[in-house]
Amino acid sequence: MHLVFLNTTLLIPTTAITMSTKRQFDYNIGDRVAERPKPHGIYTHNQETRQRIAQYRNQRYGEVVGINYKKNSAGANQRFLLVRWDHLTSPTEHATARICPASELERLTKEVIVPGE
Repeated sequence: MHLVFLNTTLLIPTTAITMSTKRQFDYNIGDRVAERPKPHGIYTHNQETRQRIAQYRNQRYGEVVGINYKKNSAGANQRFLLVRWDHLTSPTEHATARICPASELERLTKEVIVPGE
């Protein structure tokens, strides 16, 4: 009696299936950081509305004082930074996607400029 295997697919280890991405920036405690720039289009002709919105568009700078990990809904660990902003006394927690090194702010800002802003 001969055994015949019809499925010749190789088994793939589960570690090869998981996706991993290289971090854009690595942060350490004490690093100077800034809030990552984002496109801000104000589409209104009302000057009063523009002034109300503009007061919340200041660039924030701060220092990393801690790094936390939290599990997301898929069970993967996500990094969060505790940042003490220059204008605040207590630190706030932010996802690393919202933060960039202060030294990279100018380069990143050029990448997200909205024409006419």
